[in-house]
Amino acid sequence: MAGPDLPKVRTDARASRLKTFLRDEARALGFCDLAVTAPDTGPQTRARLAEFIDLDRHGSMTWLAETQARRSDPRILWPEVGSVIMLAMNYGPETDPLAGLAQRSNASVSVYARNRDYHDIIKGRLKELAGKFAARAGGDVKVFVDTAPVMEKPLAQAAGLGWIGKHTNLVSRAHGSWLFLGSIFTTVELPADKAETDHCGSCRACLDACPTDAFPAPYQIDARRCISYLTIENKGPVPREFRRAIGNRIYGCDDCLAACPWNKYAAAAQEAKLKAREDLKAPPLAGLLAMDDAAFRAFFSGSPVKRIGRERFLRNVLIAAGNSGDQGLVAACEALLGDGSALVRGAAVWALSQLTGPHHMHQLEARAGLEPDEDVRAEWLLARAPVD
Repeated sequence: MAGPDLPKVRTDARASRLKTFLRDEARALGFCDLAVTAPDTGPQTRARLAEFIDLDRHGSMTWLAETQARRSDPRILWPEVGSVIMLAMNYGPETDPLAGLAQRSNASVSVYARNRDYHDIIKGRLKELAGKFAARAGGDVKVFVDTAPVMEKPLAQAAGLGWIGKHTNLVSRAHGSWLFLGSIFTTVELPADKAETDHCGSCRACLDACPTDAFPAPYQIDARRCISYLTIENKGPVPREFRRAIGNRIYGCDDCLAACPWNKYAAAAQEAKLKAREDLKAPPLAGLLAMDDAAFRAFFSGSPVKRIGRERFLRNVLIAAGNSGDQGLVAACEALLGDGSALVRGAAVWALSQLTGPHHMHQLEARAGLEPDEDVRAEWLLARAPVD
């Protein structure tokens, strides 16, 4: 995206006017904050990314290793970049996001996924803002949201939007931990804002809140243990050691974010926030278990949940059903023993092993017939033993 061929910004007065223009336009588009930084993530950030990948903590997210160089340095991604404009959008929940965890027969969907896919929401608004900026300032612009190899959180901290907390997410003194991030790269050189400093202190609320101990140390995460990774990025069966801890979380996890004490400031913020769909706040597991592919696609149209597909989605719902203790879900789980997906069948076996007993599982296995998938056969073998 290109604007008029004007000289780079050099005067403080003109730069100040441009940044005021950017902030005013950003707020009009629903962003709660905007700041500017140089296109440099810094050596510490690059070292942390390298360590994260070297220790295989990225799990099956192979694109992180494949794009490591570009992710480490915005100037490799786009050599002409002169400044990075970082933006934040508040998606803080109106009520306690963890209250639904006690409603075991209902599903818990991560707060960020209760609205339309934020990639679509933010990217469209970023393009609008970038176009207005290019028309006024000149130079070229590119917009990025999450899916591009951009280390948004370190850049946001360098710009002063917040700091990377012990849970490895951005925390803002004004908005807490509930922030979507996006960036506009531009060839125009703007003066950088002051970087934010760490305000976590001795607090470890986010670390202690994690159900699966996914933080090896403060400011470090092992994605392979994170419920968000296990329910979204992970394409295979959920490892047995984490199934109980997942509870009724069928897409993502908010525990570490919700535990952050800085959220009290986000609760008091007055800017507009993205509103959750009412039918995604605590949908009953029974209805979700009954979804065929067409129903799944229709219900989650425009939602980020749709991206994982029906198989992974039902795998997650079945884990939640197995943790529910709700005998009313047994028939729905039994119906999925004959599903065309081995991933679904295996999760159904586990769910039923938690809701019934070995004797009932023997009967079900006899009715199910010969199972061709090795992972599902392993689930049946373990289901014959007493409930773990």
